Amino acid sequence: MRTRKDWDEEDVRVRPGKRSRPRTKIRPKHEDAVDGFVMAVDRGRYTCRVEDRDVTAMRARELGRRGVVVGDHVKLVGDLTGKKDTLARIVKVQPRRGQLRRYADDDATSAERILVANVDQLVVVSSLVDPPLRYGFIDRCLVAALDAGVQPVLSLTKCDLDSEGVAAVEAYYADLNPIIVTSRPEEPVDSVRDVLRDKVSVLIGHSGVGKSTLVNRLVPGADRTTAAVRTIGKGSHTSTSAVALELPAGGWVIDTPGVRSFGLAHVTADSLIEAFPELMEVAEDCPRGCVHTLEVGECALDEDIGPDDSRRGRLESYRRMLASVSAAETRY
Repeated sequence: MRTRKDWDEEDVRVRPGKRSRPRTKIRPKHEDAVDGFVMAVDRGRYTCRVEDRDVTAMRARELGRRGVVVGDHVKLVGDLTGKKDTLARIVKVQPRRGQLRRYADDDATSAERILVANVDQLVVVSSLVDPPLRYGFIDRCLVAALDAGVQPVLSLTKCDLDSEGVAAVEAYYADLNPIIVTSRPEEPVDSVRDVLRDKVSVLIGHSGVGKSTLVNRLVPGADRTTAAVRTIGKGSHTSTSAVALELPAGGWVIDTPGVRSFGLAHVTADSLIEAFPELMEVAEDCPRGCVHTLEVGECALDEDIGPDDSRRGRLESYRRMLASVSAAETRY
Protein backbone atom coordinates (compact mmCIF):
# COMPACT_ATOMS: atom_id res chain seq x y z
CA MET A 1 0.00 0.00 0.00
CA ARG A 2 1.40 3.40 -1.04
CA THR A 3 1.50 6.25 1.42
CA ARG A 4 1.94 9.99 0.91
CA LYS A 5 5.65 9.54 1.27
CA ASP A 6 5.62 7.43 -1.89
CA TRP A 7 3.91 10.11 -4.02
CA ASP A 8 5.89 11.99 -6.68
CA GLU A 9 5.13 14.85 -9.08
CA GLU A 10 3.26 12.54 -11.46
CA ASP A 11 0.68 11.86 -8.77
CA VAL A 12 -0.13 15.53 -8.21
CA ARG A 13 -2.88 17.19 -10.25
CA VAL A 14 -2.26 20.90 -10.52
CA ARG A 15 -5.18 23.12 -11.43
CA PRO A 16 -4.06 25.81 -13.91
CA GLY A 17 -4.43 29.38 -12.74
CA LYS A 18 -6.68 31.87 -14.42
CA ARG A 19 -3.77 33.57 -16.19
CA SER A 20 -2.54 30.29 -17.67
CA ARG A 21 -5.80 29.28 -19.23
CA PRO A 22 -5.67 29.45 -23.03
CA ARG A 23 -7.53 32.48 -24.35
CA THR A 24 -9.77 32.18 -27.32
CA LYS A 25 -8.73 34.08 -30.44
CA ILE A 26 -12.35 34.68 -31.31
CA ARG A 27 -13.34 38.21 -30.40
CA PRO A 28 -16.90 39.50 -30.28
CA LYS A 29 -17.87 41.33 -33.45
CA HIS A 30 -20.35 43.63 -31.69
CA GLU A 31 -22.62 43.63 -34.68
CA ASP A 32 -25.31 45.23 -32.53
CA ALA A 33 -23.11 48.20 -31.57
CA VAL A 34 -24.61 51.64 -32.17
CA ASP A 35 -23.02 54.94 -33.19
CA GLY A 36 -22.16 57.58 -30.63
CA PHE A 37 -20.45 60.98 -30.43
CA VAL A 38 -18.16 61.71 -27.46
CA MET A 39 -19.20 64.96 -25.80
CA ALA A 40 -17.16 64.94 -22.59
CA VAL A 41 -14.47 62.96 -20.76
CA ASP A 42 -14.30 62.80 -16.97
CA ARG A 43 -12.07 60.38 -15.00
CA GLY A 44 -12.57 57.36 -17.20
CA ARG A 45 -16.20 58.02 -17.96
CA TYR A 46 -17.37 59.28 -21.34
CA THR A 47 -20.58 61.15 -22.09
CA CYS A 48 -21.77 60.16 -25.56
CA ARG A 49 -24.66 61.41 -27.65
CA VAL A 50 -26.58 58.41 -28.95
CA GLU A 51 -29.47 59.44 -31.18
CA ASP A 52 -31.41 61.90 -28.98
CA ARG A 53 -30.04 60.99 -25.55
CA ASP A 54 -26.82 61.23 -23.57
CA VAL A 55 -25.25 57.96 -22.44
CA THR A 56 -22.44 57.40 -19.91
CA ALA A 57 -19.86 54.85 -21.06
CA MET A 58 -16.49 53.34 -20.26
CA ARG A 59 -13.76 52.02 -22.53
CA ALA A 60 -13.88 48.31 -23.31
CA ARG A 61 -10.79 46.26 -22.56
CA GLU A 62 -10.29 45.35 -26.21
CA LEU A 63 -9.43 48.97 -27.03
CA GLY A 64 -6.14 48.48 -25.22
CA ARG A 65 -4.33 51.75 -24.55
CA ARG A 66 -6.02 53.67 -27.29
CA GLY A 67 -7.46 56.85 -25.88
CA VAL A 68 -10.88 58.35 -26.47
CA VAL A 69 -11.22 62.12 -26.79
CA VAL A 70 -13.99 64.64 -27.22
CA GLY A 71 -15.18 64.63 -30.82
CA ASP A 72 -14.56 60.93 -31.40
CA HIS A 73 -17.15 58.89 -33.27
CA VAL A 74 -17.46 55.57 -31.47
CA LYS A 75 -19.38 52.31 -31.36
CA LEU A 76 -21.17 51.38 -28.12
CA VAL A 77 -22.81 48.32 -26.61
CA GLY A 78 -24.51 47.65 -23.29
CA ASP A 79 -27.11 49.79 -21.55
CA LEU A 80 -27.85 52.64 -23.92
CA THR A 81 -30.96 53.99 -22.18
CA GLY A 82 -29.09 56.92 -20.67
CA LYS A 83 -30.79 56.39 -17.31
CA LYS A 84 -29.07 57.21 -14.04
CA ASP A 85 -26.43 54.71 -12.82
CA THR A 86 -26.35 52.86 -16.16
CA LEU A 87 -23.14 52.24 -18.05
CA ALA A 88 -22.40 51.38 -21.67
CA ARG A 89 -19.10 50.28 -23.22
CA ILE A 90 -17.13 51.89 -26.04
CA VAL A 91 -15.93 48.98 -28.17
CA LYS A 92 -14.59 50.83 -31.20
CA VAL A 93 -13.19 54.24 -32.12
CA GLN A 94 -13.85 55.21 -35.71
CA PRO A 95 -10.99 56.57 -37.88
CA ARG A 96 -10.27 60.19 -37.08
CA ARG A 97 -9.89 63.33 -39.16
CA GLY A 98 -9.23 66.89 -38.09
CA GLN A 99 -7.24 65.70 -35.09
CA LEU A 100 -5.77 68.59 -33.10
CA ARG A 101 -2.57 67.74 -31.24
CA ARG A 102 -0.58 69.80 -28.77
CA TYR A 103 2.75 69.20 -27.08
CA ALA A 104 4.09 70.75 -23.90
CA ASP A 105 7.04 72.01 -25.94
CA ASP A 106 8.50 71.81 -29.46
CA ASP A 107 10.64 68.92 -28.21
CA ALA A 108 9.49 65.62 -29.77
CA THR A 109 10.13 63.86 -26.44
CA SER A 110 7.57 66.04 -24.63
CA ALA A 111 4.17 64.60 -23.89
CA GLU A 112 1.70 64.63 -26.77
CA ARG A 113 -1.88 65.49 -25.99
CA ILE A 114 -4.69 64.98 -28.45
CA LEU A 115 -7.12 67.74 -27.59
CA VAL A 116 -10.04 66.86 -29.87
CA ALA A 117 -10.83 64.88 -33.00
CA ASN A 118 -13.04 65.22 -36.06
CA VAL A 119 -13.26 69.00 -35.98
CA ASP A 120 -13.92 71.24 -38.97
CA GLN A 121 -12.65 74.51 -37.50
CA LEU A 122 -10.10 75.69 -34.95
CA VAL A 123 -11.32 78.92 -33.40
CA VAL A 124 -8.51 80.84 -31.70
CA VAL A 125 -10.17 83.11 -29.15
CA SER A 126 -8.06 86.13 -28.26
CA SER A 127 -8.87 89.33 -26.44
CA LEU A 128 -7.51 92.62 -27.72
CA VAL A 129 -6.73 93.78 -24.17
CA ASP A 130 -6.50 92.33 -20.66
CA PRO A 131 -4.99 89.85 -21.35
CA PRO A 132 -3.31 91.44 -24.38
CA LEU A 133 -3.34 89.79 -27.79
CA ARG A 134 -0.29 87.56 -28.38
CA TYR A 135 0.53 87.17 -32.06
CA GLY A 136 3.10 84.43 -31.40
CA PHE A 137 0.55 82.17 -29.72
CA ILE A 138 -2.03 82.81 -32.45
CA ASP A 139 0.56 82.00 -35.15
CA ARG A 140 1.29 78.67 -33.47
CA CYS A 141 -2.39 77.79 -33.31
CA LEU A 142 -2.84 78.67 -36.97
CA VAL A 143 0.12 76.44 -37.88
CA ALA A 144 -1.49 73.57 -35.93
CA ALA A 145 -4.83 74.15 -37.67
CA LEU A 146 -3.35 74.08 -41.16
CA ASP A 147 -1.26 71.02 -40.28
CA ALA A 148 -4.42 69.22 -39.13
CA GLY A 149 -6.29 70.23 -42.28
CA VAL A 150 -8.96 72.30 -40.50
CA GLN A 151 -10.19 75.83 -41.15
CA PRO A 152 -8.55 78.45 -38.92
CA VAL A 153 -10.85 81.07 -37.39
CA LEU A 154 -9.76 84.02 -35.26
CA SER A 155 -12.34 85.27 -32.77
CA LEU A 156 -11.51 88.64 -31.23
CA THR A 157 -13.15 89.51 -27.90
CA LYS A 158 -13.32 92.70 -25.83
CA CYS A 159 -13.31 94.69 -29.07
CA ASP A 160 -15.08 97.56 -27.30
CA LEU A 161 -11.88 98.27 -25.35
CA ASP A 162 -9.69 98.79 -28.45
CA SER A 163 -11.37 100.39 -31.44
CA GLU A 164 -8.27 100.15 -33.65
CA GLY A 165 -7.17 96.66 -32.64
CA VAL A 166 -9.35 94.75 -35.10
CA ALA A 167 -7.95 96.65 -38.10
CA ALA A 168 -4.40 95.94 -36.93
CA VAL A 169 -5.09 92.19 -36.66
CA GLU A 170 -6.73 92.12 -40.09
CA ALA A 171 -3.71 93.86 -41.60
CA TYR A 172 -1.28 91.47 -39.86
CA TYR A 173 -3.05 88.39 -41.27
CA ALA A 174 -4.04 89.89 -44.62
CA ASP A 175 -2.12 87.30 -46.65
CA LEU A 176 -3.10 84.28 -44.60
CA ASN A 177 -6.72 85.44 -44.69
CA PRO A 178 -8.21 83.41 -41.84
CA ILE A 179 -11.87 83.92 -40.97
CA ILE A 180 -11.95 86.78 -38.43
CA VAL A 181 -15.03 87.42 -36.28
CA THR A 182 -15.51 89.92 -33.47
CA SER A 183 -17.71 90.15 -30.40
CA ARG A 184 -18.65 93.01 -28.12
CA PRO A 185 -20.65 92.72 -24.87
CA GLU A 186 -23.44 94.99 -26.09
CA GLU A 187 -23.86 93.32 -29.49
CA PRO A 188 -25.30 89.94 -30.55
CA VAL A 189 -22.83 87.24 -31.56
CA ASP A 190 -24.56 86.60 -34.88
CA SER A 191 -21.31 86.83 -36.89
CA VAL A 192 -19.70 84.15 -34.72
CA ARG A 193 -22.81 81.99 -34.79
CA ASP A 194 -22.96 82.11 -38.60
CA VAL A 195 -19.35 80.90 -38.89
CA LEU A 196 -19.98 78.00 -36.49
CA ARG A 197 -23.31 76.86 -37.91
CA ASP A 198 -23.40 73.18 -39.00
CA LYS A 199 -19.68 72.72 -38.18
CA VAL A 200 -17.76 71.07 -35.37
CA SER A 201 -15.58 73.86 -33.99
CA VAL A 202 -13.07 73.81 -31.13
CA LEU A 203 -12.31 76.96 -29.16
CA ILE A 204 -8.79 77.47 -27.83
CA GLY A 205 -7.05 80.38 -26.17
CA HIS A 206 -5.35 81.74 -23.08
CA SER A 207 -7.16 81.88 -19.77
CA GLY A 208 -9.23 85.03 -19.34
CA VAL A 209 -9.77 85.81 -23.03
CA GLY A 210 -13.51 85.12 -22.79
CA LYS A 211 -13.96 81.61 -24.25
CA SER A 212 -16.50 80.49 -21.66
CA THR A 213 -18.33 83.82 -21.83
CA LEU A 214 -18.59 83.44 -25.60
CA VAL A 215 -19.85 79.86 -25.26
CA ASN A 216 -22.54 80.95 -22.78
CA ARG A 217 -23.75 83.52 -25.30
CA LEU A 218 -23.77 81.00 -28.13
CA VAL A 219 -25.42 78.17 -26.18
CA PRO A 220 -28.14 79.36 -23.78
CA GLY A 221 -28.07 77.28 -20.63
CA ALA A 222 -24.49 76.12 -21.09
CA ASP A 223 -23.53 77.66 -17.72
CA ARG A 224 -19.80 77.49 -18.36
CA THR A 225 -17.96 79.00 -15.39
CA THR A 226 -16.50 82.43 -15.94
CA ALA A 227 -14.16 84.57 -13.84
CA ALA A 228 -12.66 88.03 -13.91
CA VAL A 229 -9.03 88.53 -14.89
CA ARG A 230 -7.02 88.35 -11.65
CA THR A 231 -4.14 90.66 -12.59
CA ILE A 232 -3.18 92.60 -15.68
CA GLY A 233 -2.50 90.16 -18.48
CA LYS A 234 -3.30 87.02 -16.46
CA GLY A 235 -6.58 85.10 -16.56
CA SER A 236 -8.04 82.48 -14.26
CA HIS A 237 -8.56 78.84 -15.27
CA THR A 238 -12.32 78.32 -15.26
CA SER A 239 -12.84 75.43 -17.70
CA THR A 240 -11.10 72.29 -16.45
CA SER A 241 -11.90 69.88 -19.27
CA ALA A 242 -13.04 69.92 -22.88
CA VAL A 243 -16.76 69.61 -23.49
CA ALA A 244 -18.82 69.61 -26.69
CA LEU A 245 -22.04 71.61 -26.69
CA GLU A 246 -24.71 71.48 -29.38
CA LEU A 247 -25.50 74.79 -31.03
CA PRO A 248 -29.21 75.69 -31.28
CA ALA A 249 -28.90 76.49 -35.00
CA GLY A 250 -26.91 73.31 -35.79
CA GLY A 251 -23.36 72.19 -35.24
CA TRP A 252 -21.17 71.72 -32.18
CA VAL A 253 -18.78 73.97 -30.28
CA ILE A 254 -16.08 72.44 -28.09
CA ASP A 255 -14.89 74.56 -25.18
CA THR A 256 -11.39 73.72 -23.89
CA PRO A 257 -9.39 74.75 -20.81
CA GLY A 258 -7.14 77.77 -21.17
CA VAL A 259 -3.61 77.01 -22.37
CA ARG A 260 -0.35 78.89 -21.86
CA SER A 261 1.68 77.37 -24.69
CA PHE A 262 1.20 75.36 -27.87
CA GLY A 263 4.09 73.03 -28.70
CA LEU A 264 4.55 72.02 -32.34
CA ALA A 265 6.73 68.92 -32.09
CA HIS A 266 4.63 67.23 -34.77
CA VAL A 267 5.34 69.99 -37.33
CA THR A 268 8.56 69.75 -39.34
CA ALA A 269 10.74 72.71 -40.27
CA ASP A 270 10.06 72.02 -43.97
CA SER A 271 6.27 72.21 -43.58
CA LEU A 272 6.26 75.16 -41.18
CA ILE A 273 6.57 77.80 -43.90
CA GLU A 274 3.37 76.54 -45.55
CA ALA A 275 1.47 78.37 -42.80
CA PHE A 276 3.11 81.62 -43.93
CA PRO A 277 1.98 82.00 -47.57
CA GLU A 278 3.24 85.58 -47.83
CA LEU A 279 6.72 84.32 -46.91
CA MET A 280 6.57 81.13 -48.95
CA GLU A 281 6.05 83.13 -52.15
CA VAL A 282 9.18 85.19 -51.45
CA ALA A 283 11.20 82.13 -50.37
CA GLU A 284 10.88 80.68 -53.88
CA ASP A 285 13.70 83.07 -54.90
CA CYS A 286 16.04 81.79 -52.18
CA PRO A 287 19.24 79.90 -53.12
CA ARG A 288 18.91 76.12 -53.23
CA GLY A 289 19.09 74.61 -49.75
CA CYS A 290 18.36 77.89 -47.97
CA VAL A 291 17.04 77.31 -44.44
CA HIS A 292 15.69 80.89 -44.13
CA THR A 293 17.62 81.88 -41.00
CA LEU A 294 19.50 85.12 -40.33
CA GLU A 295 22.82 83.29 -40.46
CA VAL A 296 22.38 82.34 -44.12
CA GLY A 297 23.16 85.81 -45.42
CA GLU A 298 21.59 85.39 -48.87
CA CYS A 299 18.03 84.58 -47.85
CA ALA A 300 15.48 86.25 -50.15
CA LEU A 301 13.26 86.91 -47.13
CA ASP A 302 15.74 89.48 -45.79
CA GLU A 303 16.29 91.04 -49.20
CA ASP A 304 12.57 91.47 -49.90
CA ILE A 305 11.18 92.21 -46.42
CA GLY A 306 12.70 95.27 -44.80
CA PRO A 307 12.37 96.45 -41.18
CA ASP A 308 9.37 98.67 -41.98
CA ASP A 309 7.53 96.07 -44.08
CA SER A 310 4.10 95.03 -42.77
CA ARG A 311 5.21 91.39 -43.14
CA ARG A 312 8.17 91.85 -40.80
CA GLY A 313 6.25 90.72 -37.73
CA ARG A 314 5.19 87.51 -39.43
CA LEU A 315 8.77 86.86 -40.56
CA GLU A 316 10.07 87.23 -37.00
CA SER A 317 7.32 84.94 -35.70
CA TYR A 318 8.17 82.34 -38.35
CA ARG A 319 11.86 82.43 -37.50
CA ARG A 320 11.20 82.04 -33.77
CA MET A 321 9.16 78.90 -34.45
CA LEU A 322 11.68 77.69 -37.03
CA ALA A 323 14.55 78.00 -34.55
CA SER A 324 12.62 76.13 -31.86
CA VAL A 325 11.43 73.31 -34.13
CA SER A 326 14.81 72.96 -35.87
CA ALA A 327 16.63 72.79 -32.53
CA ALA A 328 14.32 69.99 -31.37
CA GLU A 329 14.88 68.07 -34.62
CA THR A 330 18.66 68.45 -34.25
CA ARG A 331 18.70 67.16 -30.67
CA TYR A 332 16.62 64.11 -31.45
